[in-house]
Amino acid sequence: QVPLVESGGGLVQAGGSLRLSCAASGPIFSTYAMGWFRQAPGKEREYVAAIIGTGSSTYYADSVKGRFTITRDNAKNTVYLQMNSLKPEDTAVYYCAASRRSSYLFEMKPNYWGQGTQVTVSS
Repeated sequence: QVPLVESGGGLVQAGGSLRLSCAASGPIFSTYAMGWFRQAPGKEREYVAAIIGTGSSTYYADSVKGRFTITRDNAKNTVYLQMNSLKPEDTAVYYCAASRRSSYLFEMKPNYWGQGTQVTVSS
């Protein structure tokens, strides 16, 4: 019903940076919870970061704290994930997601998923 279009993935060396973008369309309220997840080859999809409500509340998985930053531009209806100090273990397909309730996001059951964008970090 509401598409999420991701961009910004690519190939970088360890220690480098990337910024992912996710543009949303449709009647997504500014109070929707938005987040990023990732899935590495042969692994389960895992939570990375979330931004809640007006954008004043942000949350991160322990594995990315201090390195990744999630932001939201409500005027552009776009959420970003700035990734710094990238490590090979960050290699995965990254997905953005949107949920009417934050609990759905944290329970890994968002209302909407993006198509995914590949991030590859070489050693």
